[in-house]
Amino acid sequence: MSQLIYKRDAIAKVRRLVVKIGSAVISDAGGLRADVIEQIALQVDSIVRDGREVVLVTSGAVAAGRARLSLLKRGASIAARQAEAAVGQIELMATYSKYFAAHNRPDRHDRIVAQILLTHQDLAERKRRLNARQTIETLLGAGVIPIVNENDTVAVEEIRLGDNDVLSSLVATLTQSDLLVILTDVPGVLTGDPRKRSDARLIPLIADPEAEMRGLVAESAGPLGSGGMATKLKAARQAASAGIPVMIAAGRDPGVLLDALDPARECGTLILPGRARMKGHKHWIAFALRPAGTLELDRGAAEALRVKGKSLLASGIRGVQGDFLSGDCVSLLDQDGVEFGRGLVNYPSADVLKVKGRHSYEIPRVLGYKVADEIVHRDNFVLLADLA
Repeated sequence: MSQLIYKRDAIAKVRRLVVKIGSAVISDAGGLRADVIEQIALQVDSIVRDGREVVLVTSGAVAAGRARLSLLKRGASIAARQAEAAVGQIELMATYSKYFAAHNRPDRHDRIVAQILLTHQDLAERKRRLNARQTIETLLGAGVIPIVNENDTVAVEEIRLGDNDVLSSLVATLTQSDLLVILTDVPGVLTGDPRKRSDARLIPLIADPEAEMRGLVAESAGPLGSGGMATKLKAARQAASAGIPVMIAAGRDPGVLLDALDPARECGTLILPGRARMKGHKHWIAFALRPAGTLELDRGAAEALRVKGKSLLASGIRGVQGDFLSGDCVSLLDQDGVEFGRGLVNYPSADVLKVKGRHSYEIPRVLGYKVADEIVHRDNFVLLADLA
């Protein structure tokens, strides 16, 4: 199926895009590849002059710091990687700033860049999420290029997972972008790992992410990055579920970003949004939040949520695990102990324990107050099928 048939419609409306740049694109064993960063800066500058807005999500801080400190050895601690990130982040941003500034012209404003360091928690908490969005919007309005990275000096789990791939999809959703471009060290999504299979071929178009991504071979991370194609496909599914098309392409190919936005040129793998698009609130529950606890349900309650589109009542809860507060995200398990959904709870764990198995009309008597009949309202519930 030709990519160009669909690319014209997908690209025509792009006014804002997020570009994720992997460690393997802008670094090697010797540290940062300044020549690659310069080429990316040239292309972004051209895109912005063409009237579009660009947010960069970059990796490379750990790789840059590693080249300078040589702290990380086999089995080294997370603290060593955090130290490397602290050193490398300065060099990373200085390099971006240098090459964006190199394209200043007397007839226009300087191309200024701004550093934004985020953790998963920044995007999970409503107020911090809103603050991050407002900051990015203000920067874009001023013609500044926001450059986002995970705050690896304080974030432990983020270093272990994703190489910023998932972060890029969350930023694309946060900023209501029209396109996510993921730059990597392979031509796009392939039918196999090219390091192991000589017959691996490029898949230029994925028109139905949920159906066509199943069974794809996902290579492990390379020596410089922490995420392989698996995390890129996960990020693509998340963005596509919010209605955002995704392009996965080779970051060192000359003019790759310009090709990505050219409706007359094929580029990497284009992943179109799925037919069923998740609303912003449910997308936030599904992908930005992490469960603080678990609710074990009986067969009837699981079916009511999974099939009938009902809310979760206290009567259907068999067990409560974890220490969570009202408004936290929890994982929902069916009668066989299989997670099938997630949702926001209306009561803290201590109170859910008191009312589990009871009818809703008993809640005021047992707790001395009542927030709602439902423990998890259907508007605050997401099926696991939407999380895959």
